[in-house]
Amino acid sequence: GERQVLVACGPFTPSDSVAFEPLSDLLGVLTRDPPDVCVLFGPFLDSKNEQVESCQLLSSFSDVSRLCLRTIVEGTRSCGCKLVLVPSLRDVSHDFVYPQPPFSFPDLPKEDK
Repeated sequence: GERQVLVACGPFTPSDSVAFEPLSDLLGVLTRDPPDVCVLFGPFLDSKNEQVESCQLLSSFSDVSRLCLRTIVEGTRSCGCKLVLVPSLRDVSHDFVYPQPPFSFPDLPKEDK
C-alpha cells in the first residue's frame, strides 16, 4: 500500500528566540493529518540562533535540546506515526562530526522507543 511521509527541516524556532512556535505548528499539522512516517532534520537547537550565539539562554544547551526532542516525541505520541530524527551539524548539543551519531534518549519511556 501507499505510505505517507512528511519531511521537515529545522530550525524549529525563530532566529531570535528559542520559542518553539514553528515546532508547535508542525506538531498540530501532524496530529490533524498524521503521516505513516515523519522525518525531521535538525538543527533542533541552532548554533546560529541569536540567543545561543549571545549566550542568553536560561538553561544549558542540552536541557533546551532535550526539551525540544521531548516535545516532539510527546506531541506525536497520539498520532502513531514513526519518527526519524536526523541531527544537523549546527545542533549545538550534538556531536558535530561526520558521520553523525544518532541522538541518545536515555530517559525515553519504553513505549516511545
